Amino acid sequence: MSNLKVHFSSDKQTWETPQAFFDMLDAEFHFSLDVCATVWTAKCRRYFTKEDDGLSMEWSGVCWMNPPYGRDIGAWLAKAYQSTMSNDATIVCLIPARTDTAWWHDYVMKANEIRLVRGRLKFGGAKNSAPFPSAVVVFRPHSAPMGFEVKTQEQIA
Repeated sequence: MSNLKVHFSSDKQTWETPQAFFDMLDAEFHFSLDVCATVWTAKCRRYFTKEDDGLSMEWSGVCWMNPPYGRDIGAWLAKAYQSTMSNDATIVCLIPARTDTAWWHDYVMKANEIRLVRGRLKFGGAKNSAPFPSAVVVFRPHSAPMGFEVKTQEQIA
């Protein structure tokens, strides 16, 4: 597989959160719900699996989200943003840092925090690091978003 195919492929959508990375964030946030897990990768006692259809469930409390990284990632980020607005949930998301995508601009830019991860994560027992950079995005209820204004090349000129 060429390098480009690895970076932009939707073939691998699930990337198990590295335990030490999760533990560091859990010490800060104290998560109560993993909204997007499998029985083997769940990071919290309470979790939703694909069979539970986490997108149709109510998210409340302090939630961890490491969504599938395929074409539906925008729906997961929309749900995170909406849950913060309607359910007073705090949602912490581990996502690929794809700043050129519509979902990044539509939802991530409305987050209260965007933390760019230095280096590349080594997901769930993988031999090599991920072929993409990662970001931790935090949506908090009753807090103003970061307030970035993004201009297109035409608006700058």
